[in-house]
This record gives sequence, C-alpha cells and structure tokens, in this order.
Amino acid sequence: MNHAQVSEHPAGSGTMSPAERQARVELAACYRLVAHYGLQDRIYTHISARVPDEDNAYLVNPFGMMHDEITASRLTKVDVDGNILTDPTGYGINPAAFVIHGAIHAARHDVHCVLHTHTPTGIAVSAQAHGLLPMSLQAAALLGDLAYHEFEGIAVHMSEQERLVADLGTKHVLILNNHGLLTAGATVGQALSYMLTLELACRAQIQALSAGSTLRLVSAESIKSTQETLASDLIGDREWTAMLRLAERVAPDFSD
Repeated sequence: MNHAQVSEHPAGSGTMSPAERQARVELAACYRLVAHYGLQDRIYTHISARVPDEDNAYLVNPFGMMHDEITASRLTKVDVDGNILTDPTGYGINPAAFVIHGAIHAARHDVHCVLHTHTPTGIAVSAQAHGLLPMSLQAAALLGDLAYHEFEGIAVHMSEQERLVADLGTKHVLILNNHGLLTAGATVGQALSYMLTLELACRAQIQALSAGSTLRLVSAESIKSTQETLASDLIGDREWTAMLRLAERVAPDFSD
C-alpha cells in the first residue's frame, strides 16, 4: 500500500467523468447525512463509493476531516491496492479504511458503497454474545442479510482482509464484534438505508434490555414475511430521494 502515490490530476481539475462526479456528490451527501444523524466517530469512521467507470477505484474521506467538512471535491480517490490516485486535501487516507473498504470493493463487484460506524449502541450490540436479537421490525428486516466478524484489533493488517470478506460473504450487513457496524449497498442510498435501519435496531435493543423486562421476540415466520416484503422493493429510491432533499437543507455545500 503506497499512500504517497498521487495523481497529477486532482479532483475538480476537469478530467473526471460525469459518472465519477455523480458518485462524489452522492457520497458527500451521505457523509453529511451520517454527521446529521450523529453516527460519526470524529475522523475515524469511513464511507466509500466505487467510481462507476473505473472498476478498481473508489472514493473515501481524507484522513483528518470531520464528516461535516466533506464535499464532493475533497474526497480522495484510491485503487483497490491502496494507491492514492487523487488527494485534493493532502491528508491521505486512514489505513483501516483501505483494509476494510479495499477488501470489500475488490471482492464484491455488486457493492457500490460501504459504510462503517462506531456508534455507542452499535458497539454495545457488537459486544453482546447473542448479537442482534429478533425483537423489532428493524431487526427482522436485516437478520437474513446479517453476518458477524470477530474482533482482531484496529483493522490495519492486510491479513484481516481475507477473513473480513469471507465473513461478509454475499450479505450486506456486518456486525464487527466489539468494534461497530458495517453495511454494503448496490447504491449509496441503499448502504445508508441499511445503516440507519441497523442503528435503529441496535438502539431499540439496548433500550429494551436496559428496562430489565422479559423481551417479546419476533417469530421466524414474521421475519420471513418482513424480508419478503422488503425484497419486493416496496420503497425503492423514495427514501434516498428524500434523504438527498434533507442533505440539501442541512448541508447545501456538500456538492461543492
């Protein structure tokens, strides 16, 4: 991994394709929305999006900027081998971002966006031996698409990539035990939707368990029915379109 290899064509120089520009705008919006919902951990969590017309390249946040500072032109472009292609801010990238995101983008060509968080409730559920419980609509929506990955310390070792990819498999939601949450989507909107749903499921679980009463769990039949309904694409792009309108209201400079 070579973080010093920088292209002579920085983002915004006029050389990028319309597809890359669109990916940058959507990813920047996602960063601002994650900040709006309070899911960021200072500069230490990351969201990536594949560059649509470059199979081996993806965009990620500069390592040193808060999520509410991210704009389309500030995103760093990296290849799946960890080489920085464009670095407008000069901050480089978090090595953990490469280990996690580089591995998934290299292995899962169906995935356009990968979103990773360290929220208190996400960490709390990731530390519970039983994992995510079937106790809410949100949990029921995700349980059939959920995997777990064992904690191996800070994710900066290349050897972890193979195990991470194997644990995720073909699923879209991953709980990193004792660490946090990860979602992978065919679009930025899908990855964000998975994450907001997972975060809400975790919050509901922690609050319910803290009440100390016996939990009423959802049946396997109800979980199956929930997942079949969601598989019919009932919501589609409606949620992401609404979320983009929210981004325009709370952070109108994200597309700069």
